[in-house]
Amino acid sequence: DQARRSLCTSVLMLGAKAISKRHVRRDWLIIPDSIAFYMYESVNKVSPKAGQFLAEAVQTAVILEIRNFLIKETSKISVLAEQLMEKLTGLWTKKEEASS
Repeated sequence: DQARRSLCTSVLMLGAKAISKRHVRRDWLIIPDSIAFYMYESVNKVSPKAGQFLAEAVQTAVILEIRNFLIKETSKISVLAEQLMEKLTGLWTKKEEASS
């Protein structure tokens, strides 16, 4: 029951972030997190036992390690992508200034 409450709290927080902070969040896991949130909600409505199983499954060490790894790596990729966009924008601006 504690694992279920923990997941519900996390999932509700995730749902709020997914809706209100979509443009601010840097990592790309908002999409799978949102899908997981809706899957959990749907399964839990149909079968609270299955919802409990999902809640316990996502709290296992293996799943948490994988998720943390993915968050860390996608955050790095996001920063690199932002830096690349800044450089491309800078090149575009320089090219326009040189043309003028």
